[in-house]
Amino acid sequence: MAGRGNFSNRLGFILAAAGSAVGLGNIWKFPFEVEAGGGAAFVVLYLIFCFLLCFPVMVTEIAIGRKTNKNAVGAFNALGYNKWNIIGKMGIIGGVVILSFYNVVAGWALGYFFEMAQGNFSVGKEFGSYVSNVSTTGIYALIFMVFTAYVVSRGVSSGIEKGAKILMPSLIVMILALLAYSLTLPNAMTGVKYYLVPEFSELNLKTIGGALRQSFFSLSLGMGTIITYGSYLSKKENIITSSVSVTLFDVGIAFLAGLMLFPLVAYSTGGDMSNIQGGAGLIFAALPSVFESLGAGLGTVLGAFFFLLLSFAALTSTVSLLE
Repeated sequence: MAGRGNFSNRLGFILAAAGSAVGLGNIWKFPFEVEAGGGAAFVVLYLIFCFLLCFPVMVTEIAIGRKTNKNAVGAFNALGYNKWNIIGKMGIIGGVVILSFYNVVAGWALGYFFEMAQGNFSVGKEFGSYVSNVSTTGIYALIFMVFTAYVVSRGVSSGIEKGAKILMPSLIVMILALLAYSLTLPNAMTGVKYYLVPEFSELNLKTIGGALRQSFFSLSLGMGTIITYGSYLSKKENIITSSVSVTLFDVGIAFLAGLMLFPLVAYSTGGDMSNIQGGAGLIFAALPSVFESLGAGLGTVLGAFFFLLLSFAALTSTVSLLE
């Protein structure tokens, strides 16, 4: 992709870089990691790690990319540290592995779009059997991979940046609308308390390690993505300002996604937050019943729209990984 142009401005870079994690890293993965980590204590640690550890790493990766105008491997060679290009190679391998399962989850989101469009709200209760249907989910994953390749083939400004400028604002509007609705539901405050009031007595190494992993994963660090995107950032743009914007944008979306989801989970469980089930399928299991509560007409429209936007947000993740 070298030589296909740069981002037209800082906003394009911010939306594309944040979009590499927003969607699957934040809307899908962050909430179930919070659930696995015990709630608000995980959230507090995640925020600390993002700003104290991840932010300096992001500044460094953007600087390396912009200085060299190379990808993750070529950047170390251009700086004269050929022996260290193994870091870039490891990042690429990591990107390939992450892309392989991201594409599967993106296929789930695309499949849920079609299910919601048909008014099949019961799919949330049948999540396990749905994702076990390899033929159906495999077709959706293949469609998604083809579309990802198409966007990347269009280049930086015409493909990646243009798509991010349309998709990311649309997703934010939908999250805010669902957040506002979720807070009106019965037991919503139970979910908010679970998400925002930490119980530090329950902190353990598992929670700390999970928050640390999620912070780096959420910001797409250590896999060459930000180095590559940094190589397309104009020399006129301020790296610190760009890094602050990407970090705030990314962390903000993750925070809002959790604030949206856990009131919905509390509503669907009748306020019992002691034994939340779902894991990796948390968002796919919890949301369909909420859309169903809106009625057949409005629920179908909003459900289909949400999972369509989640598919688009997933696209910004798969595009960055393929790039």
